[in-house]
Amino acid sequence: MEKYLLAMDAGTGSVRAVIFSTDGTQVGVAQQEWTHNEDPRWPGSMDFAWEHNWDLARGCVRDVLAKTGIAPESIAAVSTTCMREGILLYDKDGNEIWACANVDARSDDEVGQLIAMNPELEAELYRESGQTYALGALPRLLWVKNKMPEVYEKTARIGMFNDWLIYKLTGEMAIEPSNGSTTGIMDLKTRTWDPSIAERCGLRTDIFGPVKECGEIAGHVSAKGAADTGLAEGTPVVVGGGDCQLGMIGVNACEPGQAGVFGGSFWQYEFNTDSGATDPKCRVRVNCHAAPGVWQYEALAFKPGLVMRWFRDGFCQAEKEQAKAEGRDVYDIMNEHAKDIPAGSYGMLCCFSDVMNYIHWTHAAPTFTNFELEPEKFNKYTFYRAILENTALLVRGHIELVREATGNEPDELVFAGGASKSPLWAQIVADVTGKRVKVPVVKEATALGAAILAGYGVGIYPSIAEGAASVVKWDRTFEPNPDNAPVYEELYQTWRKVYKQQFELSEAGVTKGMWRAPGL
Repeated sequence: MEKYLLAMDAGTGSVRAVIFSTDGTQVGVAQQEWTHNEDPRWPGSMDFAWEHNWDLARGCVRDVLAKTGIAPESIAAVSTTCMREGILLYDKDGNEIWACANVDARSDDEVGQLIAMNPELEAELYRESGQTYALGALPRLLWVKNKMPEVYEKTARIGMFNDWLIYKLTGEMAIEPSNGSTTGIMDLKTRTWDPSIAERCGLRTDIFGPVKECGEIAGHVSAKGAADTGLAEGTPVVVGGGDCQLGMIGVNACEPGQAGVFGGSFWQYEFNTDSGATDPKCRVRVNCHAAPGVWQYEALAFKPGLVMRWFRDGFCQAEKEQAKAEGRDVYDIMNEHAKDIPAGSYGMLCCFSDVMNYIHWTHAAPTFTNFELEPEKFNKYTFYRAILENTALLVRGHIELVREATGNEPDELVFAGGASKSPLWAQIVADVTGKRVKVPVVKEATALGAAILAGYGVGIYPSIAEGAASVVKWDRTFEPNPDNAPVYEELYQTWRKVYKQQFELSEAGVTKGMWRAPGL
């Protein structure tokens, strides 16, 4: 009987279940979009509805098994991946009692409290953990302590969403270092909890459970997990990891010096290093890789995929109708029109996310500028292309930022995630950065990375790196077009200047910024 590997992937904008053959071929996928709503009592909050979201997740598993016709007994192993930073709190009986998704920003007061307590503490903790208060768990836990003391008192464990999926499947609760390190409560070097970090922030030190390494067997599908998902009871479930760490495995980037760009709801630039050393200026995040002995510098671009969804739903009703009638992806239709817009979008540009500054992380008000009232030039496809170009400009900015911090930059980029399905976007990234861009056959690299870990955990692959090398295949390579280099050089310099001015307006309160880290 042929064996398969199942990945469960809880992303920011959707949850999916993906089945792969052991040679890395994607056999089937089922996906559901989800949202994380703001609690009106707490501005900036981003709640995670665990009951409803588990229904969606387990439904995806049932759907992909039904769509592919694969027998549950043929699934050799399961592993999980997810958006990072989101946390769940459990009581002593293992019940979920509080959860927030990744960019929850409700803890303004608590960041202020931490800064007032010790203005140097954030930088001090960054040097140990690679994290600041911006997305980490420390202000959020302090928020629960201050605003929901009854929940805080009941809390017995903290966990991440990929570990939560495993818990729902197996009943086993543990955490792993690739996503666990994004809490800011782990030591980068040892890849395990450092309760002294919590203690220095006035938090409890007794809520940190066991740590298991990526690729270990976490447990087996329980009777309840089988009833929920349709998987066979006893199926091995392997410890997974954070989405970008597993994405790097899913593009065969397990070694220091390799770099990847992952385009989804958020965009991440990942650069592998051979040490857990951090940036002296605290500008860039540093995480544990899921591969042993490797760490990652990470620079995040906020919301490019969500900006695309907004533009699609707000301005492209005709294209959506056409796509529905023709059975096509609406983005393919939009790309066909946008490729006829010249590089540089006639000089128009837009501002959404900024180049990362982890220790003071804010974003200006969303802006389109430098367009003229000429509809034959400046129509919705010009605006659409400007969004594509803006994201590529951010990738260039992040390459430069990480080079400043590490002294290194890659010779080429691997581009994966949903955005890499667009040849136009891939070419724009190549042209803006001046680097060769390789796109894998399996664009959902995070799920493939989880499948590789699942296979490694049950002995199908001798190591994580060897598993990645054996299954990752390349679809296309995009070489930078030298004719576009001067256009994008000028656009990049203009964009940095425009964003600086827009940022100052936002900081002064004249305009409403797209996002601010808590406490800023």
